[in-house]
Amino acid sequence: MIYSVDVRIEAPVRDTEVTDRVADAVENVFPDAEPVHEDGTLVSETHSLDAFSDVLHEQEILDTARRVFLQNRTDEGFAFSLKKQAALEGVVNFAVGEPDELGEIDVEVRVREPDVESFIDYVAPETDEGRPVDPVREYGDRVDPEDEAY
Repeated sequence: MIYSVDVRIEAPVRDTEVTDRVADAVENVFPDAEPVHEDGTLVSETHSLDAFSDVLHEQEILDTARRVFLQNRTDEGFAFSLKKQAALEGVVNFAVGEPDELGEIDVEVRVREPDVESFIDYVAPETDEGRPVDPVREYGDRVDPEDEAY
């Protein structure tokens, strides 16, 4: 199935932060994104969440991700926020509760094809005891250049 999505990623850059480090945080979890600095905020767009989905699989947090996506779902898509510090380390940590003083990485996903729930199934499939049930895509579809077999 072909998926058509627009992903907008925004991360504030505070006066105490180095812009390149905030860009690294975004690129660590969204390697297809190319942040552009706009008025104190890094803004990126991408059309794939495959690499992000791989991180969710690696960290074994599909259930958490799925819950966050479904809680923030609309007819057009879904949104979520991530902790910047964790993202700098390449770790996905969903921001909930009190906002972080440095701000979060805000992500808005607009799904054009097929529908929102099908795309959520693709990115964060349902699990049974931590294993994806009938996954739409295979984990690790992207090539990891750090893998020795590459």
